[in-house]
Amino acid sequence: MSRLLAFALSFALLFGCATQPPADDSATGPQTGSKDEPSAAVPERPFPSDSLYDLLVAEFALRRQAYDITLENYSRQAPLLRDPGVSAHTTHLAQFLQRPDEAMKSTQLWVELEPDSAEANNTLATLLAQQGQPVAALPYLVVVEEQTGEANFPMLLTGFSNLSDKQRGELIAGIEQLAKTYPKNTRLLLTQALIYAERLQFDQALEELDTLLDIEPDQPQAVLLEARILVEQKDDNPYARLERVLKDKPDAKRLRLQYARMLTTTDIAAAREQFEILSTQSPQDSDLLFSLALINREMGDNEAAEAYLQQTVVLGQRADEANYYLGRMAEDNGNPEKAITYYQEVGIGPEYLAANSRIGEILVERDQLDRSSAYFQEQRERIPQLREQLYGLEADILTRASATEEALQLLNQAVKEMPSSTALRYARAMLSEQLNDLEAMEKDLRILLAANPDNATALNALGYTLADRTTRYAEALELVTRALELQPDEPAILDSMGWVLFRNGQYEESVQYLTRAYAEFPDPEVAAHLGEVLWTKGDTEDAMAVWQTALSRDPDSPILLRTLRRLGVELAPAAPLDLTPPQQEP
Repeated sequence: MSRLLAFALSFALLFGCATQPPADDSATGPQTGSKDEPSAAVPERPFPSDSLYDLLVAEFALRRQAYDITLENYSRQAPLLRDPGVSAHTTHLAQFLQRPDEAMKSTQLWVELEPDSAEANNTLATLLAQQGQPVAALPYLVVVEEQTGEANFPMLLTGFSNLSDKQRGELIAGIEQLAKTYPKNTRLLLTQALIYAERLQFDQALEELDTLLDIEPDQPQAVLLEARILVEQKDDNPYARLERVLKDKPDAKRLRLQYARMLTTTDIAAAREQFEILSTQSPQDSDLLFSLALINREMGDNEAAEAYLQQTVVLGQRADEANYYLGRMAEDNGNPEKAITYYQEVGIGPEYLAANSRIGEILVERDQLDRSSAYFQEQRERIPQLREQLYGLEADILTRASATEEALQLLNQAVKEMPSSTALRYARAMLSEQLNDLEAMEKDLRILLAANPDNATALNALGYTLADRTTRYAEALELVTRALELQPDEPAILDSMGWVLFRNGQYEESVQYLTRAYAEFPDPEVAAHLGEVLWTKGDTEDAMAVWQTALSRDPDSPILLRTLRRLGVELAPAAPLDLTPPQQEP
């Protein structure tokens, strides 16, 4: 799916609902009958005595929140009872438990028993679209449209780019036919505009949007999609209509939020202004405060950024992220102790290891290895479930700081405590190789392979090292060949195979593997290998071109510079390549 279509579809999902109008901005909490929670009990009716026990068990299990048992019993009884209420109940439970197969079966039965139900048809259409069958979903959405006039046709485009050409053609034809039947249906017009946008046919997309906006001038998805297309076309004033709508509807928070996110890629100052308006409207919204903090940090207003982060912490939501960024800002301001204090406030979650990595790096950089060691030991005792990750993190920090002996002692302790840890033993093997203890490296890798002969990473590491650091080429070839069989497209293994073949004097075959590896992963080490093989076989111009490109990307690469010195090659300095990553879509 293109970035533009993905962005536009997010509008449909955010603002649109297939069977009911968008909820008011002030609406909160789950809605009755939502698929996000089990529905209310089915209407009373007499059931066969053979089914009564299963239904009673299901209801009591539901009250005890034993949802698996409830779903199992209802799934068993639904096809026997053939009651639409039971099928609906089963569907809601299956959706709540995220069990798509059971949901599909029960919904199909529900539609069979209650063919005019808008909810049943909409649910089946949604499930089919999610499973990549939008053409099959289309007739069920037609029923929804006939019953409610509010079918969410844009949802059919979820995964549009992953469809086959035939499926896309059939879907487009079906939508076009429906558009003739419902020429003023704004959701169909939006769907057609989205399809044109996906194909980069922006003028046609804008024509559909003009028709739509004549009917519904402030339709949010259309207004946002128009703005996004105009931005792509580098229009002088792409947000004109969007700004008019927001002027007329200043409390349209979701529309303003999408506008603010769009502005982050084109006008960061204007984005800040919109987020400030949103924050004024919802002062307790941590997400808005956090966004404002990041925007102000990017704009260099650290004082404002810190104030917003502090507010986020006080509210207790996104506090871990806020403390992490407060720590980074303290580091930027040259206050490492204050940074450590903030990092220590980060709880167990996505930011925990990143925060502890910064603590370790600060302490090691300040030559406080004992303090770092004591801190990590305390964390391992406090959070034993993260002991393995914390050992690995601390060892990595020490290794990168060239404290390799300390790192080895730590990994020896870690492997002794957790001898079955693949990650820690592999880390020790790689460190042993750095310390030129090939015997210890091989011993650890052999242990890993004894436990799992199909460990492609260990096979590759051992095979590459044998080829690079010894003359055991036949053994190296056997190991890397096995690794490549397990992961035939892995660039690191392709690089190893190329290097093994080079060591065996098979230059032509070596170039083939290294070229593939470099195309997939233009790493300096792969470039060094490919260049050396080309140089050795006499293709000096090609070799120098590879090295020159690699040095443009990474002028300080140790392996590239060592290779050039060893081969006595001098290259003229090249201007660094512009590797600034493209801005991401919000």
